[in-house]
Amino acid sequence: MALQSGTGKTFVAGEAGKIELIVDRPRDGARGIAVVAHPHPVQGGTATHKVPHVLAKALAARGYLTVRPNFRGVGGTEGEHDVGNGETTDTVAVVNHLRHEYPGLPLVLAGFSFGAYVMARTVEVLHGQGVPCPHLILTGMPWGTIPGHRSYETPAVPSTALVVHGEKDERVTLGAVLEWARPQELPVVVVPGANHFFTGKLIALERVVGGYLDHLPTPQA
Repeated sequence: MALQSGTGKTFVAGEAGKIELIVDRPRDGARGIAVVAHPHPVQGGTATHKVPHVLAKALAARGYLTVRPNFRGVGGTEGEHDVGNGETTDTVAVVNHLRHEYPGLPLVLAGFSFGAYVMARTVEVLHGQGVPCPHLILTGMPWGTIPGHRSYETPAVPSTALVVHGEKDERVTLGAVLEWARPQELPVVVVPGANHFFTGKLIALERVVGGYLDHLPTPQA
C-alpha cells in the first residue's frame, strides 16, 4: 500500500482471488484506518458510488486511511456475486489486512445499502474473532423483505454505531429500519426528505457522519 497522499488503487488477496481497493490517504499520514462498503453490485453499485465516496471523504479528512473495496465481480475484484456471504468474508479479510499493516490504529467501519448489510455482518464475524468494532456507520441499511429484491436478516450491531436513514427512502422504508433498531434500543438519525441515495442531501449526510466522527477518540499518530 505504498501510495502517496490522495486516492489510488491497490489489491489484496481474497478467498475468490484479488480484491481491488480504492485507497484514500489523508494528507498528514494515517492516524486511523477505515473500510467503506458499497451498494449492491447487481444493481450497479461500485466503490466509486457517490455515497461511499462521501463517507470516505469524511473519514480521510479526519486522518483515517480509508479503503473502499470493490465487491466480487466489480472492477478489478475477482469472483462472482455471493449474496453477501463471500462479500462478508472478503471484507473481513480486508479489515484484518489493514489491522496487520497498521497495528494499533483505531478502526472505523462504514457501509451504504447492501454494503451496510455486509458491514453489519462483518462486525459480527470480527466480534467472534475477538476483534471489537465499536465505531460503525450504517447508511441506507436494508432489513427485512425489500420489495422486488431479497430478504435481509441484518444482525444487531454495537450500541455505539451510527445509523443514518432517509425519511423518504423508497427501497428500505424508515419503518423497517426502526423495527430492526427497536429491540436494540438503537437510535436512528433521519435525514428529512432524503431518498435511498440521499439525492440532494449528501451535504446533510456528510455533516451527520462528520459529527459522529468528531466525537470519537482522536486518532493518534
